[in-house]
Amino acid sequence: MKTKIIFLALLIVLIVKDISAQLPLRDIIYAGTSSVRGSKGIYVFEFDRLQGKFKELQTVTEGTGPGFLALSPDNKILYSIYSKGTLSDGNGSVMSFNIDAQSGLLTKLNEQSCGGRGPAHISVDPKGRFAYVSNYGDGSLSVFPINKDGSLAKASDFIKHTGSSIVVGRQERSYIHSAIPSHNGRFLYVSDLGIDKIMIYKVNENGKLSSAVVPFVKNTPGSGPRHFKIHPNGKFAYSAEEISSTVASFLVNKRTGELKALERLNMRPEGFVERNSAADIHFSPDAKFLYASNRGHESLVIYEVNPKNGMLTLVGHENTGGKHPRNFMIDKKGEYALTANQNTDNVVVFERNNKTGKLRPTGEQITVPAVTCLIQF
Repeated sequence: MKTKIIFLALLIVLIVKDISAQLPLRDIIYAGTSSVRGSKGIYVFEFDRLQGKFKELQTVTEGTGPGFLALSPDNKILYSIYSKGTLSDGNGSVMSFNIDAQSGLLTKLNEQSCGGRGPAHISVDPKGRFAYVSNYGDGSLSVFPINKDGSLAKASDFIKHTGSSIVVGRQERSYIHSAIPSHNGRFLYVSDLGIDKIMIYKVNENGKLSSAVVPFVKNTPGSGPRHFKIHPNGKFAYSAEEISSTVASFLVNKRTGELKALERLNMRPEGFVERNSAADIHFSPDAKFLYASNRGHESLVIYEVNPKNGMLTLVGHENTGGKHPRNFMIDKKGEYALTANQNTDNVVVFERNNKTGKLRPTGEQITVPAVTCLIQF
């Protein structure tokens, strides 16, 4: 009897190993692009994790300039903003695409007008109720209810900001750059580069927004808040400030949504005085490290995050392997980082050290014209 048990145990181990060996070591990566230098639209790639190499699977040629992408919480739908869609109202456009669960290929579901010009960012409510589109061109924000099939209904709310700040040529009016929901979906944090504020809205079930009890946090004048990330523990949040090339951190009141300033750090190396602007910001999957991209210094700055008090400690900088890293991503397993260098049309692959947070270029890269966004299926 004991021999049979041992035999069965060994057989199970061998079967599990065989199944593991057959599991795909590939991921699907979607790349959004601007409308210049021959860009065709959304590029769909297969990323071989073992080799660190890419294979192009599809190019979605709907519309012009699919600059930023977002996934539904169940990973069944991809949403993309467009500087110009197939509609003719003079505004930007937003589209929904069904994702084939096996291949990762995209099929268009529907399209709606953004209601504003120059869309720069899209995010999705964590409960899958709404999509939020930030229109940089005219300082407006659109809320789109999501239908049961993942398609987008007409906008349920449309808000325009007013105001200005101190940097001539950059802050004469509102420029909304991103809108990020809280983890429970109750609040929406809207970064407005033009007025140096992160506006805080309460999200109502009918798709309408109302001001939170504390309706905004004022960033340092001339900083230009761009992208925003909330730590997975919900206690801390971090703003990449474009104009001043800084990361501002905040304490988050989960009950009211209020933000209180914690600290503010220079994203550039000490002594670097050339022109620079901050862009994207992301956590590692374990949230022990925070990364942000510098356009000018052409680097990712790496910080270690103190989970108790939210303070950041500089780890270092890594060159992105190209120019103007508008966007980047850390893969879901934390093994790789991919940088999207818009001005040199390349996506560069880095191995990531989970313990130190540091990055090392693998030597692999692909060409993607005017690449502006990367997202993993």
